[in-house]
Amino acid sequence: MTIAATDRCTVISADCHAGADLLDYKPYLESKHHAAFDAWAATYVNPYEDLLADTADKNWNSARRLAELEEDGIVAEVVFPNTIPPFFPSASLMAPAPTREEFAQRWAGLRAHNRWLADFCAAAPGRRAGVAQILLNDVEEAVKEVRWAKEAGLTGGILLPGTPPGSGLPELYSSAYDPLWAVCAELGVPVNHHAGSASPPLDATEPAARAVFMVETTWFSHRALWHLIFGGVFRKHPELKLVLTEQGSGWIPGVLDMLDYYHSRLVAAASKASTAESKFGAGLAAMMGNPPSEVWRENCFVGASFMRPHEVPLRDRIGIDKIMWGSDYPHDEGTYPYSREGLRIAYADVPRNELRAMAAGNAARVYGFDLAYLDGIAAKSGPTYEELAVPLETPPADATSPVFAPGGKVRVW
Repeated sequence: MTIAATDRCTVISADCHAGADLLDYKPYLESKHHAAFDAWAATYVNPYEDLLADTADKNWNSARRLAELEEDGIVAEVVFPNTIPPFFPSASLMAPAPTREEFAQRWAGLRAHNRWLADFCAAAPGRRAGVAQILLNDVEEAVKEVRWAKEAGLTGGILLPGTPPGSGLPELYSSAYDPLWAVCAELGVPVNHHAGSASPPLDATEPAARAVFMVETTWFSHRALWHLIFGGVFRKHPELKLVLTEQGSGWIPGVLDMLDYYHSRLVAAASKASTAESKFGAGLAAMMGNPPSEVWRENCFVGASFMRPHEVPLRDRIGIDKIMWGSDYPHDEGTYPYSREGLRIAYADVPRNELRAMAAGNAARVYGFDLAYLDGIAAKSGPTYEELAVPLETPPADATSPVFAPGGKVRVW
Protein backbone atom coordinates (compact mmCIF):
# COMPACT_ATOMS: atom_id res chain seq x y z
CA MET A 1 0.00 0.00 0.00
CA THR A 2 1.35 3.43 -0.94
CA ILE A 3 1.48 5.92 1.92
CA ALA A 4 0.56 9.48 0.95
CA ALA A 5 3.03 12.21 1.84
CA THR A 6 0.39 13.91 3.97
CA ASP A 7 0.16 10.75 6.11
CA ARG A 8 3.78 11.11 7.25
CA CYS A 9 5.00 13.44 9.97
CA THR A 10 7.91 15.75 9.22
CA VAL A 11 10.28 15.79 12.21
CA ILE A 12 12.94 18.42 12.85
CA SER A 13 15.13 17.86 15.89
CA ALA A 14 15.57 21.23 17.61
CA ASP A 15 18.36 19.79 19.74
CA CYS A 16 21.28 17.89 18.20
CA HIS A 17 25.02 18.20 18.80
CA ALA A 18 28.10 18.06 16.58
CA GLY A 19 31.70 19.17 16.33
CA ALA A 20 34.95 18.41 14.56
CA ASP A 21 37.46 15.76 15.49
CA LEU A 22 40.11 17.52 17.54
CA LEU A 23 42.87 17.82 14.92
CA ASP A 24 40.41 18.76 12.20
CA TYR A 25 39.92 22.15 13.84
CA LYS A 26 43.47 23.24 12.96
CA PRO A 27 42.74 24.34 9.35
CA TYR A 28 40.01 26.62 10.70
CA LEU A 29 42.36 28.40 13.11
CA GLU A 30 44.27 31.50 12.09
CA SER A 31 47.85 30.49 11.30
CA LYS A 32 49.21 32.52 14.22
CA HIS A 33 47.58 29.98 16.57
CA HIS A 34 48.89 26.83 14.83
CA ALA A 35 52.04 26.35 16.92
CA ALA A 36 50.12 26.82 20.17
CA PHE A 37 47.44 24.43 18.92
CA ASP A 38 50.01 21.75 18.08
CA ALA A 39 51.51 22.02 21.56
CA TRP A 40 48.10 21.95 23.23
CA ALA A 41 46.76 19.03 21.16
CA ALA A 42 49.91 16.95 21.75
CA THR A 43 49.26 16.76 25.49
CA TYR A 44 45.47 17.13 25.65
CA VAL A 45 43.55 14.21 27.18
CA ASN A 46 39.86 14.13 26.23
CA PRO A 47 37.74 13.67 29.38
CA TYR A 48 34.67 12.26 27.57
CA GLU A 49 34.37 8.54 26.87
CA ASP A 50 31.82 9.02 24.10
CA LEU A 51 34.28 11.21 22.19
CA LEU A 52 36.90 8.47 22.36
CA ALA A 53 34.61 5.60 21.32
CA ASP A 54 34.25 4.12 17.86
CA THR A 55 30.97 6.01 17.52
CA ALA A 56 32.54 9.44 18.09
CA ASP A 57 32.42 10.16 14.36
CA LYS A 58 28.67 10.70 14.66
CA ASN A 59 29.72 14.22 15.59
CA TRP A 60 31.45 15.01 12.29
CA ASN A 61 30.63 12.26 9.77
CA SER A 62 28.04 14.06 7.66
CA ALA A 63 26.86 11.04 5.66
CA ARG A 64 26.50 8.90 8.78
CA ARG A 65 24.44 11.57 10.56
CA LEU A 66 22.09 12.05 7.64
CA ALA A 67 21.56 8.32 7.33
CA GLU A 68 21.05 7.66 11.05
CA LEU A 69 18.75 10.63 11.61
CA GLU A 70 16.70 9.77 8.53
CA GLU A 71 16.46 6.15 9.66
CA ASP A 72 15.22 7.52 12.98
CA GLY A 73 12.52 9.53 11.21
CA ILE A 74 14.26 12.93 11.47
CA VAL A 75 14.87 15.01 8.35
CA ALA A 76 16.58 18.13 9.74
CA GLU A 77 18.40 19.29 12.85
CA VAL A 78 19.43 22.31 14.88
CA VAL A 79 23.13 21.76 15.62
CA PHE A 80 24.57 22.74 19.00
CA PRO A 81 28.26 22.09 19.86
CA ASN A 82 29.55 18.87 21.36
CA THR A 83 33.25 18.14 20.81
CA ILE A 84 36.17 20.00 22.38
CA PRO A 85 37.11 23.25 20.61
CA PRO A 86 40.78 24.23 20.48
CA PHE A 87 42.27 25.43 23.77
CA PHE A 88 39.26 24.38 25.88
CA PRO A 89 39.63 21.99 28.84
CA SER A 90 36.24 20.39 28.20
CA ALA A 91 33.18 20.82 26.00
CA SER A 92 32.43 24.50 25.59
CA LEU A 93 28.95 24.09 27.08
CA MET A 94 30.51 22.93 30.34
CA ALA A 95 33.74 24.91 30.45
CA PRO A 96 33.87 27.86 32.87
CA ALA A 97 34.14 31.37 31.49
CA PRO A 98 37.72 32.05 30.41
CA THR A 99 40.00 34.31 32.36
CA ARG A 100 41.41 37.42 30.72
CA GLU A 101 44.59 35.46 29.97
CA GLU A 102 42.67 32.56 28.40
CA PHE A 103 40.26 34.65 26.37
CA ALA A 104 42.25 35.19 23.16
CA GLN A 105 42.99 31.50 22.62
CA ARG A 106 39.52 30.27 23.55
CA TRP A 107 37.92 32.88 21.33
CA ALA A 108 40.11 31.65 18.47
CA GLY A 109 38.98 28.10 19.27
CA LEU A 110 35.28 29.00 19.14
CA ARG A 111 35.71 30.92 15.91
CA ALA A 112 37.40 27.83 14.43
CA HIS A 113 34.41 25.74 15.50
CA ASN A 114 32.00 28.19 13.91
CA ARG A 115 33.85 28.06 10.60
CA TRP A 116 33.97 24.28 10.69
CA LEU A 117 30.24 24.25 11.46
CA ALA A 118 29.44 26.47 8.48
CA ASP A 119 31.10 23.92 6.19
CA PHE A 120 29.39 21.04 7.98
CA CYS A 121 25.97 22.62 7.48
CA ALA A 122 26.74 23.44 3.86
CA ALA A 123 27.33 19.72 3.28
CA ALA A 124 23.59 19.12 3.85
CA PRO A 125 21.80 22.17 2.41
CA GLY A 126 18.48 22.95 4.05
CA ARG A 127 18.83 20.22 6.66
CA ARG A 128 21.08 21.75 9.32
CA ALA A 129 20.72 24.97 11.27
CA GLY A 130 24.08 25.51 12.92
CA VAL A 131 24.30 27.42 16.20
CA ALA A 132 27.34 29.72 16.35
CA GLN A 133 29.26 30.12 19.58
CA ILE A 134 30.32 33.37 21.19
CA LEU A 135 31.95 34.53 24.40
CA LEU A 136 30.71 37.44 26.50
CA ASN A 137 34.11 38.77 27.58
CA ASP A 138 34.26 41.11 24.58
CA VAL A 139 30.82 42.21 23.39
CA GLU A 140 32.18 44.04 20.37
CA GLU A 141 33.90 40.88 19.12
CA ALA A 142 30.72 38.88 19.81
CA VAL A 143 28.71 41.31 17.68
CA LYS A 144 31.18 40.91 14.81
CA GLU A 145 30.86 37.14 15.06
CA VAL A 146 27.06 37.34 14.95
CA ARG A 147 27.29 39.28 11.70
CA TRP A 148 29.79 36.78 10.31
CA ALA A 149 27.55 33.82 11.31
CA LYS A 150 24.56 35.36 9.56
CA GLU A 151 26.53 35.87 6.37
CA ALA A 152 27.98 32.35 6.62
CA GLY A 153 24.51 30.79 6.67
CA LEU A 154 24.46 29.55 10.26
CA THR A 155 20.68 29.80 10.59
CA GLY A 156 20.57 28.31 14.08
CA GLY A 157 21.50 31.65 15.63
CA ILE A 158 23.92 31.97 18.53
CA LEU A 159 24.55 30.02 21.71
CA LEU A 160 24.31 32.38 24.67
CA PRO A 161 26.84 31.45 27.38
CA GLY A 162 25.74 31.55 30.97
CA THR A 163 27.08 33.91 33.62
CA PRO A 164 27.25 31.59 36.62
CA PRO A 165 28.24 32.83 40.07
CA GLY A 166 31.95 33.46 40.15
CA SER A 167 32.31 33.93 36.39
CA GLY A 168 33.40 37.55 36.72
CA LEU A 169 31.10 38.53 33.86
CA PRO A 170 28.24 41.03 34.12
CA GLU A 171 24.88 39.36 34.71
CA LEU A 172 22.74 38.80 31.63
CA TYR A 173 20.38 41.62 32.60
CA SER A 174 23.26 44.10 32.32
CA SER A 175 23.06 46.84 29.71
CA ALA A 176 26.61 45.85 28.76
CA TYR A 177 25.08 43.30 26.40
CA ASP A 178 22.70 45.69 24.63
CA PRO A 179 24.79 45.73 21.42
CA LEU A 180 24.53 41.92 21.27
CA TRP A 181 20.74 41.90 21.61
CA ALA A 182 20.48 44.71 19.08
CA VAL A 183 22.42 42.92 16.35
CA CYS A 184 20.52 39.66 16.90
CA ALA A 185 17.19 41.49 16.66
CA GLU A 186 18.35 43.44 13.60
CA LEU A 187 19.45 40.32 11.71
CA GLY A 188 16.71 37.97 12.94
CA VAL A 189 19.27 35.77 14.72
CA PRO A 190 17.75 33.51 17.43
CA VAL A 191 19.44 33.58 20.84
CA ASN A 192 19.70 30.03 22.23
CA HIS A 193 20.43 29.16 25.84
CA HIS A 194 21.20 25.47 26.36
CA ALA A 195 21.17 23.55 29.63
CA GLY A 196 24.60 22.97 31.13
CA SER A 197 26.05 26.30 30.04
CA ALA A 198 25.25 28.35 33.14
CA SER A 199 26.08 26.19 36.16
CA PRO A 200 28.98 27.04 38.46
CA PRO A 201 31.88 24.57 38.55
CA LEU A 202 31.41 21.42 40.61
CA ASP A 203 33.75 19.03 42.36
CA ALA A 204 33.35 15.98 40.14
CA THR A 205 35.04 13.77 42.75
CA GLU A 206 32.10 14.20 45.12
CA PRO A 207 29.01 12.05 44.40
CA ALA A 208 26.81 14.60 46.17
CA ALA A 209 28.17 17.39 43.97
CA ARG A 210 27.29 15.44 40.83
CA ALA A 211 23.76 14.84 42.11
CA VAL A 212 23.36 18.50 43.06
CA PHE A 213 24.53 19.48 39.58
CA MET A 214 21.81 17.32 38.01
CA VAL A 215 19.17 18.94 40.23
CA GLU A 216 20.37 22.51 39.74
CA THR A 217 21.75 22.70 36.20
CA THR A 218 18.42 23.38 34.52
CA TRP A 219 17.54 26.03 37.13
CA PHE A 220 20.75 27.90 36.41
CA SER A 221 19.84 27.78 32.72
CA HIS A 222 16.29 29.01 33.40
CA ARG A 223 17.78 32.19 34.93
CA ALA A 224 18.42 33.62 31.47
CA LEU A 225 14.65 33.97 31.00
CA TRP A 226 14.02 36.29 33.95
CA HIS A 227 17.32 38.11 33.54
CA LEU A 228 16.43 39.15 30.00
CA ILE A 229 12.78 39.87 30.83
CA PHE A 230 13.44 42.00 33.91
CA GLY A 231 16.42 43.60 32.15
CA GLY A 232 14.04 45.04 29.56
CA VAL A 233 15.79 43.31 26.68
CA PHE A 234 12.55 42.49 24.85
CA ARG A 235 11.09 45.97 25.36
CA LYS A 236 14.15 47.49 23.71
CA HIS A 237 14.37 44.77 21.05
CA PRO A 238 10.85 43.45 20.38
CA GLU A 239 11.99 41.34 17.40
CA LEU A 240 14.43 39.30 19.50
CA LYS A 241 13.81 35.54 19.83
CA LEU A 242 14.99 33.57 22.88
CA VAL A 243 15.06 29.76 22.79
CA LEU A 244 15.59 27.73 25.97
CA THR A 245 16.78 24.26 24.99
CA GLU A 246 17.08 20.93 26.83
CA GLN A 247 15.76 22.38 30.07
CA GLY A 248 12.41 20.60 30.16
CA SER A 249 9.14 22.45 29.62
CA GLY A 250 6.85 21.59 32.52
CA TRP A 251 8.36 24.36 34.66
CA ILE A 252 7.35 27.15 32.31
CA PRO A 253 3.72 27.85 33.34
CA GLY A 254 4.56 28.01 37.04
CA VAL A 255 7.60 30.21 36.53
CA LEU A 256 5.63 32.61 34.32
CA ASP A 257 2.97 32.84 37.02
CA MET A 258 5.69 33.61 39.57
CA LEU A 259 7.35 36.22 37.37
CA ASP A 260 4.00 37.89 36.65
CA TYR A 261 3.35 38.00 40.39
CA TYR A 262 6.66 39.70 41.18
CA HIS A 263 6.27 42.06 38.25
CA SER A 264 2.81 43.25 39.31
CA ARG A 265 3.77 43.36 42.98
CA LEU A 266 6.92 45.41 42.46
CA VAL A 267 5.37 47.76 39.93
CA ALA A 268 2.47 48.41 42.34
CA ALA A 269 4.82 48.92 45.28
CA ALA A 270 6.90 51.44 43.36
CA SER A 271 3.93 53.78 43.08
CA LYS A 272 3.31 53.86 46.83
CA ALA A 273 4.95 55.78 49.63
CA SER A 274 8.59 55.11 50.36
CA THR A 275 8.87 51.58 51.70
CA ALA A 276 11.53 48.93 51.58
CA GLU A 277 9.65 47.13 48.82
CA SER A 278 9.03 50.25 46.74
CA LYS A 279 12.77 50.53 46.23
CA PHE A 280 12.89 47.08 44.65
CA GLY A 281 10.30 48.08 42.07
CA ALA A 282 11.65 51.52 41.26
CA GLY A 283 12.04 51.93 37.50
CA LEU A 284 10.94 48.37 36.73
CA ALA A 285 7.77 49.16 34.76
CA ALA A 286 9.49 51.67 32.51
CA MET A 287 12.47 49.40 31.95
CA MET A 288 10.89 46.02 31.20
CA GLY A 289 7.51 46.90 29.70
CA ASN A 290 4.95 44.10 29.38
CA PRO A 291 4.35 41.43 32.03
CA PRO A 292 6.57 38.33 31.71
CA SER A 293 3.82 36.03 30.41
CA GLU A 294 3.18 38.46 27.54
CA VAL A 295 6.90 38.62 26.77
CA TRP A 296 6.95 34.82 26.66
CA ARG A 297 4.08 34.74 24.17
CA GLU A 298 5.75 37.31 21.92
CA ASN A 299 9.44 36.42 22.08
CA CYS A 300 10.26 33.05 23.63
CA PHE A 301 10.39 29.39 22.62
CA VAL A 302 11.40 26.10 24.21
CA GLY A 303 13.53 23.37 22.71
CA ALA A 304 11.68 20.71 24.65
CA SER A 305 13.96 17.80 23.96
CA PHE A 306 12.02 14.53 24.14
CA MET A 307 9.04 16.08 25.91
CA ARG A 308 7.81 13.72 28.64
CA PRO A 309 4.17 12.65 28.91
CA HIS A 310 3.43 14.57 32.11
CA GLU A 311 4.47 17.81 30.36
CA VAL A 312 2.22 17.36 27.33
CA PRO A 313 -1.05 18.38 29.11
CA LEU A 314 0.61 21.75 29.81
CA ARG A 315 1.16 22.49 26.13
CA ASP A 316 -1.67 25.02 25.88
CA ARG A 317 -0.28 26.98 28.84
CA ILE A 318 3.25 26.80 27.43
CA GLY A 319 2.00 27.61 23.94
CA ILE A 320 1.66 24.98 21.25
CA ASP A 321 3.34 27.45 18.90
CA LYS A 322 6.32 27.66 21.30
CA ILE A 323 7.32 24.01 21.69
CA MET A 324 10.00 22.36 19.54
CA TRP A 325 10.79 18.66 19.97
CA GLY A 326 14.39 17.46 19.95
CA SER A 327 16.19 14.11 19.94
CA ASP A 328 19.54 15.20 21.50
CA TYR A 329 21.45 13.11 18.94
CA PRO A 330 24.14 11.74 19.30
CA HIS A 331 24.04 11.73 23.11
CA ASP A 332 23.17 8.44 24.80
CA GLU A 333 20.48 10.25 26.80
CA GLY A 334 18.90 11.18 23.47
CA THR A 335 16.13 9.25 21.79
CA TYR A 336 18.17 7.74 18.92
CA PRO A 337 17.51 5.08 17.62
CA TYR A 338 14.04 5.17 19.19
CA SER A 339 12.82 8.64 18.27
CA ARG A 340 9.57 7.26 16.88
CA GLU A 341 8.93 5.65 20.25
CA GLY A 342 9.97 8.87 21.99
CA LEU A 343 7.37 10.75 19.97
CA ARG A 344 4.74 8.12 20.66
CA ILE A 345 5.25 8.06 24.42
CA ALA A 346 4.56 11.79 24.57
CA TYR A 347 2.31 12.67 21.66
CA ALA A 348 0.12 9.63 20.93
CA ASP A 349 -3.04 11.43 22.06
CA VAL A 350 -2.19 14.81 20.50
CA PRO A 351 -4.17 16.07 17.48
CA ARG A 352 -2.29 15.90 14.19
CA ASN A 353 -2.07 19.67 13.66
CA GLU A 354 -0.55 20.15 17.13
CA LEU A 355 1.94 17.31 16.59
CA ARG A 356 3.03 18.82 13.27
CA ALA A 357 3.64 22.17 14.96
CA MET A 358 5.72 20.74 17.81
CA ALA A 359 7.61 18.21 15.67
CA ALA A 360 8.51 20.55 12.82
CA GLY A 361 6.43 23.65 12.16
CA ASN A 362 7.68 25.76 15.05
CA ALA A 363 11.33 24.89 14.43
CA ALA A 364 10.91 25.72 10.75
CA ARG A 365 9.53 29.13 11.69
CA VAL A 366 12.21 29.94 14.29
CA TYR A 367 15.23 28.64 12.38
CA GLY A 368 14.16 29.28 8.80
CA PHE A 369 13.84 25.72 7.53
CA ASP A 370 11.95 25.25 4.25
CA LEU A 371 9.12 23.06 5.49
CA ALA A 372 7.84 22.21 2.00
CA TYR A 373 11.31 20.93 1.05
CA LEU A 374 11.57 18.86 4.22
CA ASP A 375 8.06 17.48 3.73
CA GLY A 376 9.33 15.97 0.48
CA ILE A 377 12.11 14.12 2.32
CA ALA A 378 9.78 13.05 5.12
CA ALA A 379 7.39 11.63 2.52
CA LYS A 380 9.89 8.79 2.12
CA SER A 381 11.29 8.33 5.62
CA GLY A 382 9.13 10.13 8.16
CA PRO A 383 7.00 8.24 10.69
CA THR A 384 3.35 7.95 9.81
CA TYR A 385 0.79 9.81 11.87
CA GLU A 386 -0.99 6.49 12.31
CA GLU A 387 2.15 5.00 13.84
CA LEU A 388 2.67 7.94 16.20
CA ALA A 389 -0.95 7.79 17.35
CA VAL A 390 -0.39 4.39 19.00
CA PRO A 391 0.47 4.86 22.71
CA LEU A 392 3.76 3.27 23.72
CA GLU A 393 3.06 0.78 26.47
CA THR A 394 6.49 -0.85 26.79
CA PRO A 395 9.71 1.12 26.16
CA PRO A 396 12.48 -0.58 24.17
CA ALA A 397 14.53 -2.72 26.52
CA ASP A 398 17.86 -1.16 25.54
CA ALA A 399 16.69 2.47 25.37
CA THR A 400 18.85 4.87 27.40
CA SER A 401 16.91 8.13 27.10
CA PRO A 402 15.28 9.42 30.31
CA VAL A 403 12.05 9.87 28.37
CA PHE A 404 11.66 6.10 28.79
CA ALA A 405 12.65 6.10 32.48
CA PRO A 406 10.23 4.79 35.11
CA GLY A 407 7.59 7.42 35.68
CA GLY A 408 8.07 8.80 32.19
CA LYS A 409 4.72 7.35 31.11
CA VAL A 410 2.71 8.98 33.86
CA ARG A 411 -0.09 10.99 32.28
CA VAL A 412 -1.76 13.92 33.98
CA TRP A 413 -4.77 14.76 31.85
